[in-house]
Amino acid sequence: MGAIERPLSAWERLTSVTAVRRIFVLVLLVVAWQAYSVPLNNPLMFPTFTASAVAFWDALINGSLLLKAWVSISVLLMGYAAGVAIAALLTTLAVSTRFGNDLLATLTAMFNPLPAIALLPLALLWFGLGNGSLIFVLIHAVLWPLSLNTHSGFMAVPDTLRMAGRNYGLSGLRYVFKILMPAAFPSILSGLKIAWAFAWRTLIAAELVFGVSSGSGGLGWFIYENKNELEIAYVFAGLGTVIIIGLLVENVVFRTIEEKTVRKWGMQS
Repeated sequence: MGAIERPLSAWERLTSVTAVRRIFVLVLLVVAWQAYSVPLNNPLMFPTFTASAVAFWDALINGSLLLKAWVSISVLLMGYAAGVAIAALLTTLAVSTRFGNDLLATLTAMFNPLPAIALLPLALLWFGLGNGSLIFVLIHAVLWPLSLNTHSGFMAVPDTLRMAGRNYGLSGLRYVFKILMPAAFPSILSGLKIAWAFAWRTLIAAELVFGVSSGSGGLGWFIYENKNELEIAYVFAGLGTVIIIGLLVENVVFRTIEEKTVRKWGMQS
C-alpha cells in the first residue's frame, strides 16, 4: 500500500513560491540596513533606509528621476540592439566559414578581457561628448560575451540535428535560423542576460564619468550630481533605481522569455 502524502501546510505552500522567498530576502536586507544605519546616525556616510526611501519618492514625484532613468534606458537600448546585431553577424559568419570562426576566436580573445569603460577616452576622442561615445562602449560590453555564448551554443548542437538540417537542404542563413538557433537558444538567452548586465553597469559607470548626453544626464549623472551636493540619501535613491530596473529586466523581461521558450520547450527544468 502506497504512502499517503500529507497535504502541505499554508506556510509550506507560501515558502514554496520563489517570489515570496526572494521578497523575504529583500525584507531582511532592508531590516539589516535600517538596524545598522540608525545607531550609526551619520546621514552623510550611510543614510537610513527610510531617508533613502523618502528621497526616492521625492525624486520620483517632484524631481527628474524618471527622466534620468528614461535617458539611460533609451541609450542602453540603442547600444544593446547594435551589439546584438553585430554579434549575430559575427557568429553567423563563424559557423558558416573557417575564416569567420578564426576571426571570432581572435577578436574575442583580444577584446573580451578589455573592460568597456577603458575604451571611454578613445570613444570621447572619436565620437565626442554624447550618445555616440556611450553607444560605442555599450556595443563593446554587449558584443563579446554574447558572441561567445552564442558560438558555444552553436558548437554544442548535436550532430544528428546538423545532419537533419543538411539532409533537408538547409544551408547558410536558413541553416542557422532553422537548426542552430532553436537548438542553441538556452545559450543565446544566457548570453543576452550576461550582455544586458554588462551593458547596464557599463552605462552607469560611463555616465558617472561624463554623463551628460543630448542635453540631459542619465542615472549615473543623477548619482554624481547628488554626491557633489552631499545629498547622500538621493545618491542611494539613484543606486536603488539602478537596482530596481535591473531586477525588473531580469525577473520580468528575461524570465518571461525563458518561460515562453526554453522552459516551454523542455530544454531547461
